This record gives sequence, structure tokens and C-alpha cells, in this order.
Amino acid sequence: MRALAAALADLVLPRTCAGCGVPGPVLCRRCAGLLARPREAAPRRVPWGMPPTVAAGAYAGPVRPAVVAFKERGRAELAGPLGAALALAVAVHATLLPGRPVVLVPVPATRAALRERGRDHVRELAGAAVAELRAAGVEAAEARLLARAGRVRDSAGLTVAQRRANLAGTFAARGAAPPGALLVVVDDVVTSGTTLTAAAGVLAATRPDGDTPVLGAVVAATPRPVLPRVPAAPPAVPSRGARTGPRRPG
Repeated sequence: MRALAAALADLVLPRTCAGCGVPGPVLCRRCAGLLARPREAAPRRVPWGMPPTVAAGAYAGPVRPAVVAFKERGRAELAGPLGAALALAVAVHATLLPGRPVVLVPVPATRAALRERGRDHVRELAGAAVAELRAAGVEAAEARLLARAGRVRDSAGLTVAQRRANLAGTFAARGAAPPGALLVVVDDVVTSGTTLTAAAGVLAATRPDGDTPVLGAVVAATPRPVLPRVPAAPPAVPSRGARTGPRRPG
């Protein structure tokens, strides 16, 4: 039924790439390639306690409209390629810490977001990522180990300190992962890192001493700004008549 619905949709509304807009797949090869460049997600000001986090690509260029189309504009068919990108980010952790089952913990959506979108897009990404990981031979599962414990306002326009205060007490643990499992908090995008930090902190409190630390993985991360290079000052030119060598004894 889903295949038939997709075929009928293609007849009425031909598909275009959500990243660059060219006719064809939901995410063209060029735009998908931008989400196959794993990197450390490092905000400009890393919050204290932020888990080591891997992003599949940079939240810039065609990646930004693709994520927005999936998250805000109902293009649920992007769960496949974006979930594959998330799986790539998780696989980096699994490769560095082999031999452990991987448990993906999606950041839970707020009630307001669920009402507005009618879906939990991060859970959709986590489910697609688990399918990709299992197909690659990785023992992976998704677990809803976090719940929203309080209300938060929209974080747009807030400073890092305001975001941290806004998220204080937001998450609560709703279970524990199997001992020895590799816990990876997953989200769509990381900007300031405060959401992942708050979620990971709650999960870390449920882990026994000495167990594997909580990690993070996202589809894309806001790139750090590149600061312009300040040219070095030219060497001082001595004025004419100035003594430049050692003084001779008189």
C-alpha cells in the first residue's frame, strides 16, 4: 500500500530533491553525499558535560532545507536517507567501541511539537537508523529511555546560558539500558549542544560506575564559524642612522 501510494503521489506531484530542488529522488546523490562526511559536533561554546557527539554532516547548504523539509514540512519520506546519515554517525561510535550492543535513545519531542507536527520525527530517524545498522550487521535497538519532565519554551533566539536554564529539569529517565550497552542519544541537529547535554546527563545518572559513557549522534551539526586570519605585523624597519648592531666598547 505504501509503494502504491508513493507511485500515485509521483504521478500527481513529481518528486524533487529536498536539498537542492532538482527533479528526481527525495535526496539526490550530491546532497546525500554531504551527509556522508562524519565529523565531531563541536559548538562554538561547548557546554560542560556535553557527550562526545558525531554528526554525519554540516547543517549548512542543501542539508539545512532537507532537514527542515523532513521536520517541519511533512516530508516523511526523508526518514530513509536522513536515517541512513544518522546510522553513519552512530557507526563511528560503534567502530571505536566494538563488541557492544548499540542502543539509540531519541530525544523526546515536546507535547507542543507533537501537536503541531502530528509525529515524532526524531523517533522516525532513530527507527530508520536502527534498520540501517542491523542491515550492516550491527546489533542495534531503539529504546525510549527519556521522557519530558517539564515544559520548555522555544529555544530560538536564546543564548547558551538561557537554553541551559530553559532545559533544566526537562528530561527524566524512564528505564535503564542493558548493562554494557552502548548508549547513544540521537537528535536531528545539534546547534548549541544544550539539549544533548541535558539528555545525556539524565541517562548517565542511570549508568553503573565504570560503565560505558553516554554518547551522542546527530544527522547534522551547525558548523563552527571560521575566524579570519589576522596577518602578522611586518618586522620593524630601523630608521636611518639608528644603531642596529652591538655597541663597540669605547
